[in-house]
Amino acid sequence: GEKAILWSARGRRRFSGLLWPEVPEEGRRAPLLGAMSGRDSVQVPDDRDFGLFRTQCDSETGWSLTYNRSGILVWVQMLEAEKALHKIKCRMDCKNVAAETLYDVLHDIEYRKKWDTNVIETFDIGKLTVNADVGYYSWKCPKPLKNRDVITLRSWLPMGGDYIIMNYSVKHPKYPPRKDMVRAVSIQTGYLIQGKGPSNCSITYLAQVDPKGSLPKWVVNKSSQFLAPKAMKKMYKACLKYPDWKQKHNPHFKPWLYPEQSTLPTVGLAELSIQHAASLENIDESSLSETKDDRAEGSDEDSVN
Repeated sequence: GEKAILWSARGRRRFSGLLWPEVPEEGRRAPLLGAMSGRDSVQVPDDRDFGLFRTQCDSETGWSLTYNRSGILVWVQMLEAEKALHKIKCRMDCKNVAAETLYDVLHDIEYRKKWDTNVIETFDIGKLTVNADVGYYSWKCPKPLKNRDVITLRSWLPMGGDYIIMNYSVKHPKYPPRKDMVRAVSIQTGYLIQGKGPSNCSITYLAQVDPKGSLPKWVVNKSSQFLAPKAMKKMYKACLKYPDWKQKHNPHFKPWLYPEQSTLPTVGLAELSIQHAASLENIDESSLSETKDDRAEGSDEDSVN
């Protein structure tokens, strides 16, 4: 039968060695995340990158708390006010949801199509290593803004009872920007899942995305006050329903836990390049006014069957 990888300290070191062969100190590169926008080549994140991401999730310096209700907190860090460029961080306590269930929900692309009502289209393009792949995701933006899409390199790492999944934007020759979408740039986006005993956990979502173009100020307010908390609640409800759903939908297929199950083609790092925000078309949506939400789109009561 299949065996999940046991994430003891020794097992993790061995696994890390498979992914990132030990490099002498003088030959090591600077961490990715400190210079997300300044890199010139695509690299798979290593242990230090995961550690830096975790530190950012835990840090409160420079963040403004903008929402605190029903166990959900949202912070915003403004970077360029005139473009509404910002980082957003959300944290939620998940009662009666095990950390490994939440990890599965974030990985399971078929299930995401059921519960994520913002998604327009999402698919995996190929794998880089046993814990990194490249994928496409497009989503609905608040009306009347144009919808966005991204191509990202995503990597993940179990850390004892905790898990990290994170991504950043790359360019893939077969998936250039589309006419009907604005190609956004994920400078750094990810999730930190922290186990709180066998049946509870917390999740921290951290995102720095350049949505391309100048956005109106109401977008930041709406993201932090309404869209982010709503998305977190929807994710929590999806977690509660996932074990039953998965039981009926290919229950043993979890390539994020069992890499040998993956049927994705291998993508070479040389096929990818960094997606610099400056090279994409800028659009000015700063003067657009908010429209009333179409309530038919994604109410909180969406069922997952």
